[in-house]
Amino acid sequence: MPAHALSGTILAHSLARSTAGVPVRVAAVALGVAVTAAAAQISVPLPFTAVPFTFTPMAVLLTGAVLGSRLGFLTQALYLLAGVAGLSVFSPSVTLPPGALRLAGPTAGYLWAYPVAAFVTGYLAERGWDRRYWTSLAAMLLGLGLIFAGGVSWLAIAFTPSIGAALSQGFVGFIGPDLVKAAVAASILPQAWKLVRLR
Repeated sequence: MPAHALSGTILAHSLARSTAGVPVRVAAVALGVAVTAAAAQISVPLPFTAVPFTFTPMAVLLTGAVLGSRLGFLTQALYLLAGVAGLSVFSPSVTLPPGALRLAGPTAGYLWAYPVAAFVTGYLAERGWDRRYWTSLAAMLLGLGLIFAGGVSWLAIAFTPSIGAALSQGFVGFIGPDLVKAAVAASILPQAWKLVRLR
């Protein structure tokens, strides 16, 4: 991968003087998969929907911003492949289908949107959006919007009788907490840049 593809990311800036770029990028992707999987384990079932409350979207957006568009996309694609392979990376649930079947279940739209959201957030970070709070927040919100668009659309198509029902089950009860998570994630990135610049 050309070095300029990740020129604006925290990862690329950290590796600017490193001779171990490839191993570190591989390790960063593996860590991103692990962080996403760990965030998915914090799962709270809700009585009004099959979609649980998790911290996975926050992990998706942060990995995208830190790693950049291509590595962010790759990280989330590998996360989905790990779940398809039967590894316990998806949110634990007694009602949602396991393994590969999760990608056709009620939460499939959110899952399929993860690589896209990571790519877009990473793309914006590469262009400096992650260096100030308000632009970082805008990048987080755009990525979050893509995740919700995927999730609600899939619910409307396959699991609910109307778009209104899909919004009720997959958006209304989640948007408040997820806005808080996006705000927290956005505050982390400028602080991370300050630490990187001190090196």
